[in-house]
Amino acid sequence: MKVLVTGGLGFIGSHTVVELQSKGFEVVIIDDLSNSSIDVLDGITEITGIRPHFERLDLKVKKGVKEFFNKHSDISGVIHFAASKAVGESVNNPLLYYENNINTLVYVLQELSGLEHQNFIFSSSCTVYGQADELPITENAPVKPAESPYGNTKQIGEEIISDTCKVNDKLKSIALRYFNPIGAHPSAKIGELPIGVPQNLVPYITQTAIGLREELSVFGGDYSTPDGTCIRDYIHVVDLAKAHVIALQRLLDNKNESNSEVFNLGTGKGSSVLDAIKSFEKVSGKKLNYKIVGRRAGDITAAYADTNKANSVLGWKTELTLDDAMSSAWKWEQKIRNK
Repeated sequence: MKVLVTGGLGFIGSHTVVELQSKGFEVVIIDDLSNSSIDVLDGITEITGIRPHFERLDLKVKKGVKEFFNKHSDISGVIHFAASKAVGESVNNPLLYYENNINTLVYVLQELSGLEHQNFIFSSSCTVYGQADELPITENAPVKPAESPYGNTKQIGEEIISDTCKVNDKLKSIALRYFNPIGAHPSAKIGELPIGVPQNLVPYITQTAIGLREELSVFGGDYSTPDGTCIRDYIHVVDLAKAHVIALQRLLDNKNESNSEVFNLGTGKGSSVLDAIKSFEKVSGKKLNYKIVGRRAGDITAAYADTNKANSVLGWKTELTLDDAMSSAWKWEQKIRNK
């Protein structure tokens, strides 16, 4: 079966392509390379022995999206990653995020609605919950006003999909609400590859450790947590990628209970920023140069998942640890700097 992966050369997208190909799916990747590298295609090919079909396409260009779907009308499913994803950047440049994350989703759904098979997996986020009242966070937790434009684009995206499913009973969708994806493929052939200054914690940790960054800033040391730093649910990207294949197969097998489903994807365990730093120091044997600074706009105190629904309904659970993720991220960082 042919599957379209938008943003398929990005961090989570590339790992998902590997898992799809390992299960026998034919994969077509769309990516505009705005926050990814064409070299990732070689990494995917080296891991799987299969070179996925790739089209460089900006999904904000409606005509190009239409032409793509006319050419690939035999697609059985779409996994939609393509989006801008940094909380801090979205606060500073909201219009970029609304254009890139909303317009692209609408154009893809418009074209998907003309196909025979309309199976859609949406890359969503735990940011839709905002500052949750109760931890761990279940899928029934209220979706609150977003703390950032990025979070708001994921809320709006889920609403667009849900509204479309109400009027199009051929469309089947699953929104996967990620917590904090980290790590890299164990082969060190693909991993997180931020362009410019990293917006996420782990690449900043690894770049600081290797000497590319002078110091890691820990945003906020006065939160109401055991060590004062924010708590997140750090999930290994390989575990996360496998969940996408399982979710897609659920739709292909018509096992979905409604045509618009939602699942949390996390480990079910919260780790603080300092916990993450200690894990990295342990697996790498390196002392990290970090400094606690003021809070960052858009950040919430704590978020970690209740994973019972994904565990029981999807039959998926995480297998890899925080230490596994840090070890693989460090292996990846060393590989890309020592080319």
